[in-house]
Amino acid sequence: MTRVRRASFALIMILLAACGESTAPGDDPRADPRDAAKVALGAKVYAQSCAACHGAKLEGQPDWRKRLPNGRLPAPPHDESGHTWHHPDYVLFAIMKNGLVPPYAPKNYESDMPAFAGKLADGELRAVLAYLKSHWTSADVLGARAQITRDAASR
Repeated sequence: MTRVRRASFALIMILLAACGESTAPGDDPRADPRDAAKVALGAKVYAQSCAACHGAKLEGQPDWRKRLPNGRLPAPPHDESGHTWHHPDYVLFAIMKNGLVPPYAPKNYESDMPAFAGKLADGELRAVLAYLKSHWTSADVLGARAQITRDAASR
């Protein structure tokens, strides 16, 4: 797999995060999808800052796996049909905060994913993460997320 392809895969996977039922070791407890107030704040921030690209219903842009004429990938979905939930919380938080840059993308990788540092507070970013995670409820995704979280915690 080429570096650009890996970075594309990472982008697609990164923007959706995790658990649903509980906060497992390695998950950021400040992004708890069981915290109704945090999820509500996350829904508000997502609607204002993320939905224009990633969709009001977390559905992403059409043909999100197919490169645009400019070589960039469309915004991926953040529901269970996408790959965001494949990434541990710390990766998703870093991408939201810093954009899709190394170490989560190759050097000079071009993406439309903005960095929200200086625009959104860390607490708002974690609230968005909690909101995303609150939509990952299938047994398959929760089981996979639990393993991803265990793997991240063991690093």
